[in-house]
Amino acid sequence: MKRLPFLVAVALAVVASASTWFYMNRILRAQQIADAAAHNRPRGNLSDLYPRWLGARELLLRGRNPYSAEITREIQQGYYGRALDPARADDPKDEQGFAYPLHVVFLLAPTVRLPFDVVQTGLRWLLLALAPASILLWLQVLRWKPSLGAKLIMIVLMLGWLPMVQGIKLQQLSLLVAGMLAACAACLSAGWLSCAGVLLALATIKPQLAWPLVLWLLVWAANDWRPRRRFIIAFGITMLLLLGGAELLLPAWPRMFIQAIGDYHRYTQNQSVLVLLFGFIVGHILEAASVLACAVCVWRVRVEAASSAAFGRALSLVLALAALVVPMFAPYNQVLLVPAILALVWSEIRRDRILPVVRLARGVGALALGWTWLATLGLCAAFSWLTPQSLQWVWKIPLAPNLLLAVPVFVFGLALLHTWSPASRNLRDGAARE
Repeated sequence: MKRLPFLVAVALAVVASASTWFYMNRILRAQQIADAAAHNRPRGNLSDLYPRWLGARELLLRGRNPYSAEITREIQQGYYGRALDPARADDPKDEQGFAYPLHVVFLLAPTVRLPFDVVQTGLRWLLLALAPASILLWLQVLRWKPSLGAKLIMIVLMLGWLPMVQGIKLQQLSLLVAGMLAACAACLSAGWLSCAGVLLALATIKPQLAWPLVLWLLVWAANDWRPRRRFIIAFGITMLLLLGGAELLLPAWPRMFIQAIGDYHRYTQNQSVLVLLFGFIVGHILEAASVLACAVCVWRVRVEAASSAAFGRALSLVLALAALVVPMFAPYNQVLLVPAILALVWSEIRRDRILPVVRLARGVGALALGWTWLATLGLCAAFSWLTPQSLQWVWKIPLAPNLLLAVPVFVFGLALLHTWSPASRNLRDGAARE
């Protein structure tokens, strides 16, 4: 990469990423504060980590049930600043219950004696570090060896990608899970099967994000038992320790967890991307079709070694499926799309032979993906001319729902075609073009 074009590309990436942070801190946050004040809506620490941390602290230090109504009220007092009042129409609907499997407390155990602001700051820095680490790990898994300059640009863009920025600001454990899944994939690629099994088990603290990959990797490992059995054994033992330890801490916790999940979906009314786009019936039909298509596609890859590029593409496809069908839409869950996006970018750089209509679809998908950067750049450029009245509606532009929802659909569909295509299947490992 020549020096001047490289410096220009880095500068553009830095400006684009900085615009996302400016938008989140100076525009979106200001609008949320103003809206909360206008409707007397409470605002506390608003940290997605807090409900999990408080539940873990109360269970481990005081033996209290984190799924109880009493703990939920205490969570609300910290998260929102006061307990929610159902009689107030403008109060948030999300009750912020402890809707996680109990073994999440083992990951949070080292933090329960620390002040929450210290824990909060520590997690922010950890998530910031995971962003570049995840890029490097997925490049290894995909067997792509770009130049150092290209890696730097990818990392800068990742640090300023709206799903990543939102997850960091909320201290969302989805980003931690995505990092563990990337590390699991890298360990498999390097032949460290036991380590990969442990990491995958730990990632089940968010089962809705991890289950597609768990199912696929168990099928892959069982297909060639003797050399891959260490992965299944490590995963199984770790899960037994996590679930058994949780049962000792709080007997019958799975029943409480299932009830908490039911309550969560009742008060949040969350749905998958496909249901939100196409409605309940058609959306669920498309979910089933997506799962079936992904299963057929990756079934052929079960014979591939973990060190192959084809295996890395299969992993990226399964994670894109998880982002598409998980029964909850939140931009931060789109961090699961990172490996599929990298695989598609690499395919474009190699100029793989694809149908013109597929190349057009890739262009449309790239536009949907880049929309938030284009929108935040425009808002930042015009910020000094924006009036308080105009800010009441322009803040919505980067968060255009249809474009945000389109990203997982395009990425999954294009990744499915890419994984299925003969050109992709015939690509030899290590054939990366600089």
